[in-house]
Amino acid sequence: MIKISVDVMGGDYGPEITLAGAAIAQKYLPNIHFLFYGIGKVVEPILKKYPHLVAASCFYPTEGYTRMDEKPSQALRNGRGKSSMWHAIESVKNGKADACVSAGNTGALMAMSYFCLKMMAEAERPGIAGIWPTLRSESIVLDIGATIGASASQLVDLAVMGAGMFRALYHIEKPSVGLLNVGVEEVKGLDEIKKAGMILRKVQLDGLEYKGFVEGNDIGKGTVDVVVTEGFSGNIALKAAEGTARQMAETLNVAMRSSILSYLGYLLSRSAFRKLKHKMDPDRVNGGVLLGLNGVVIKSHGGTNANGFASAIRVGYEMVSNGLLKEIATDLRLFHESKALLLDDEREAEMNMMEGR
Repeated sequence: MIKISVDVMGGDYGPEITLAGAAIAQKYLPNIHFLFYGIGKVVEPILKKYPHLVAASCFYPTEGYTRMDEKPSQALRNGRGKSSMWHAIESVKNGKADACVSAGNTGALMAMSYFCLKMMAEAERPGIAGIWPTLRSESIVLDIGATIGASASQLVDLAVMGAGMFRALYHIEKPSVGLLNVGVEEVKGLDEIKKAGMILRKVQLDGLEYKGFVEGNDIGKGTVDVVVTEGFSGNIALKAAEGTARQMAETLNVAMRSSILSYLGYLLSRSAFRKLKHKMDPDRVNGGVLLGLNGVVIKSHGGTNANGFASAIRVGYEMVSNGLLKEIATDLRLFHESKALLLDDEREAEMNMMEGR
């Protein structure tokens, strides 16, 4: 039995979408059990619409919920021990649930998760990993907004965690990894990015294949399985891609209806347009994973629909089923051990050089 806790009040539409999404997920995910947290008088009338869901869940009424416009510090102060978001996360900490899913305030979710679950022993800082549709299939991009800036060591941590997530989701033994940069040449980019690339080349971890630097246009191509960057540029890349997709859809819609011939062409090509829409639908690959924590927490888009929320639940389910936390913890430990040995070898080489002089 895989137990998923749900912040039912989270997101732009709250229980109407989160419960409908859970009902969809229940149909195709075997042995799933839900722990729902939310305001009783709001949630219970909606939950009654899904008798099969009631049979596979427990509902825990809470005193309040976290608003979408609350600052992280405010949400943590006001919601600790009270809000549906806090209780959903805390259920993972105390072992009642295997994973938490919320469509709520991203900053609040990160702050509460960090405060409640704490960091893994070998992880320096958390990151949010998102699934990105590409020309090949899907890639994972991280960090897409958890923290701003990153040292070389933190970028490598993100690479290790992202590769672990890709293996858990897609069962690829050695996913390819690239560092997002302003060019593919080794001399380009910020010092920390170049240093991270040097570490990844030298350490040569078994759980990933480092491919070097990638540029922004490589994300959509699917040049690598995992694209690593820090939260500032990652979030900008995400929002730019989402905005471009909407712009293309709206422009195409207007163009297809601009004349009778255009509309006729659209009718003849409807199947192709449906495939394109499905491929680019953000709800199809919805569900960002908060990596580096002592627990599985999934962030759903706030404005997603029921299918999108079901997708976020599926991501959490897969992460638990495939032992994401254990795999990432092992990979991080091996990386830091390898890095320590590499540093020892470099120091010894320097000492030998100095003695030779």
